[in-house]
Amino acid sequence: MSNPEIAIPSRAPAATTADDTVMPFEVASLDLRGRVVRLGPVVDQILSAHAYPQPVAKLLGEAVVLTIMLGSALKIDGRFILQTKTDGPVRMLVVDFTAPGKVRACAGFDKDRVAAAIAAGKADAGALLGHGHLAMTIDQGPDMNRYQGLVALAGGSLEDAAHEYFHRSEQIPTRVRLAVAEELRAVQGGASHRWRAGGILLQFLPKSPERARIADLDPGDAPEGIEVPAAPEDDAWVQGRALLETVEDVELIDPDVSSEWLVYRLFHEPGVRVFRCSDVRAECSCSRASVEAMLKSFSQNDRDHMVEDGKISVTCEFCSANYVFAPGEVDAKAG
Repeated sequence: MSNPEIAIPSRAPAATTADDTVMPFEVASLDLRGRVVRLGPVVDQILSAHAYPQPVAKLLGEAVVLTIMLGSALKIDGRFILQTKTDGPVRMLVVDFTAPGKVRACAGFDKDRVAAAIAAGKADAGALLGHGHLAMTIDQGPDMNRYQGLVALAGGSLEDAAHEYFHRSEQIPTRVRLAVAEELRAVQGGASHRWRAGGILLQFLPKSPERARIADLDPGDAPEGIEVPAAPEDDAWVQGRALLETVEDVELIDPDVSSEWLVYRLFHEPGVRVFRCSDVRAECSCSRASVEAMLKSFSQNDRDHMVEDGKISVTCEFCSANYVFAPGEVDAKAG
């Protein structure tokens, strides 16, 4: 039983960052909750497994951060899948997060269109994504119903899409910041680089429903010609959102700025409480056995058309692992 006379312990923020973690936090005096995601080896492993052009890799890195940020909040075992389908040069992003902390990701894009966008100086997230939709799916397993939320992509960033999703689907005042960059370091014989990524999510979750009210969604259900009064924003949310807007990209990815220092810098005046971090790892679910079973499910005619130079070769789109089989190994009668 909790004792109200026992104070919550306090200490100075950790000086060093912990990569590949998700750190929840709370600003109780402002009814704010959030999470900070810091990625080092995880995002570097995912992006380095592919020869994606730099803007495509950066965009996929942002999608990885956003997916981990949302998927790690689920209180269930299962998968959280983020997928875009658009008419832009990057036609598809897929990030698969399996609770409690396993992630994999890949991108599909038109090489010529991406190269043209880079040459024209129009390789920002909105230009690469174009128009289409972003789907977020919660898969709780074969015996449970799937939940899927959709949000339109109309030339904006993934941050914009996340804000629109929470506004329309969850009705929760939310702000998200994402950052991805290559870290270059001088080493003997040249320079080395590795990917880093980070993000922060902030939500206004007051206990009083009246304080959480937001403006009606356009077009709403008011009769035509009737002016609908705007719902005033709560002062606590205005303050929290303003503080979050001071975050710079470098703060989200700098290995010398810990997650604790970041939230302390933002919210030390109203007071901030951090919770235990959870770990994230890059891990694909593919295996030789699963690929073999997949090949055996095809017709003999389909398998015959897959044979090149006397073998069947399958490369995983997520991790780029390559599996090679002799045709006889994947005969439906084999094994």
